Amino acid sequence: MIGIEEQFVDIQKPKSLFGARHVQVLMLFLAMMIAYGMRVNMTSAVIAMTNTTNDNSFDWDIKIQDMVVVSFFWGYGFLQIPGGEIAGRFGGKVVIVLCIAINSFITLLLPTSAYYGDWKALRACRILLGLFQGFLYPSVHNLISKWVPLEERNRLGTIIYSGAHLGAAMQFMASNAIADYWGWPAIFYINGGLGALWTAIYLYVGSSSPRVSKRVSEEEKLYIQTSLGHVGEEKKLRTPVKATFISLPFNALIIAHSGYEWGFWILTTLIPNFMSHMLGVDITANGLMAALPYLSLYIMSFPFGFLTDYLVNKKLLSITAARKLSCSIGFYGPAIGFIVLAYAPADVKIVLLILAITAGLSAGHYTGFLLAHLDMAPNFAGTLMGVTDYLASATGVMVPTVASLLMQNETDQIEWRKMFFLTSFIYFACNTLYVLYGTCEKRKWNEPKSKSASKDNDTAETKSEKSV
Repeated sequence: MIGIEEQFVDIQKPKSLFGARHVQVLMLFLAMMIAYGMRVNMTSAVIAMTNTTNDNSFDWDIKIQDMVVVSFFWGYGFLQIPGGEIAGRFGGKVVIVLCIAINSFITLLLPTSAYYGDWKALRACRILLGLFQGFLYPSVHNLISKWVPLEERNRLGTIIYSGAHLGAAMQFMASNAIADYWGWPAIFYINGGLGALWTAIYLYVGSSSPRVSKRVSEEEKLYIQTSLGHVGEEKKLRTPVKATFISLPFNALIIAHSGYEWGFWILTTLIPNFMSHMLGVDITANGLMAALPYLSLYIMSFPFGFLTDYLVNKKLLSITAARKLSCSIGFYGPAIGFIVLAYAPADVKIVLLILAITAGLSAGHYTGFLLAHLDMAPNFAGTLMGVTDYLASATGVMVPTVASLLMQNETDQIEWRKMFFLTSFIYFACNTLYVLYGTCEKRKWNEPKSKSASKDNDTAETKSEKSV
């Protein structure tokens, strides 16, 4: 890991309204959009691929279709922790470029793999897609820790991560039209092409940190580094594995992340089944309905981001209190939403309204636990995100498994109430534990024990910049 010898200098914000840090934020926002588009595109594309009225259709039953869609997550967790370590050692630029470039290449190959290797080859490509997208969150967290000043962390961090849900929403809304006009392969060619274009642009404008960037002014560099406590010499740090895993606040963070992921999987994977079996509506065939939870999350991210920065910068709340307030809205709100949904009438408009509110309130996670890694241990933010996201991703397997055990008849509202009550309890319990034991105070193990500076303070990061 690359650590920083801290010095303290008066913070003066640059006069320019749009600086190099904003370019980095914009590129990371687009990276999240493109990555999530490639993540969810199969959900819509597989409908067109198996429509016998279309050219080049496939005779795949529903089991094979589901397998192709979810196979992404079979590989998703494995590179998250290594991705955080690589980003900490060589810089986040290297890792995110690998993530988007490889994902783009694989996405461009998906039509060919389906033509010549049928669903088995397609499944293998989706597993690889998930494997390398495991680099995404750790690299972005690492880059935020280097580029985003503390005073702007909540709003800029939220803008970056909201790109994921906007990308998914746009993918759902556009895929059916793309398939109708140009055929289903165009879905993958457009996604892959956008990813390749992003990679080319980011190789030119992107940078792992202001320290090694050639496109940031000295004024802006000093502002960012002073705000983050990065004025001084860089050091190579070892990840404090033992201290991390015995840290009660970090374990509370894992629990919060896992609780959010459970609820998110319910919203995005089980709710379509609920709508289909209970209301007779296939929202996967309706782009706007499928995009609704993601759009709600995206829209609500902005008030959370700007309000949290206001509360912290005006010293109305500590960063820990602000994170817990956001998290409480983002967890207790959906917990109530699922209880309401359990007793909602069989009216599509009412159910969609409840889902929109529930998903929108969950946007509190952006300024709740999602940025807490950066507060607790900025020197290891990428690795910590890799750990929590890796462990939380297990809920993607647990949700369908638990659902199959609890629900024997998906047309019975009583059966659905069991799942919604459980989800409400998980939201409530996970956030309560986070409120009780979580903190955003910087951990002692974030700082190196030795005060001696590294001889080559930014050699590794600079070399990686030149090689990418």
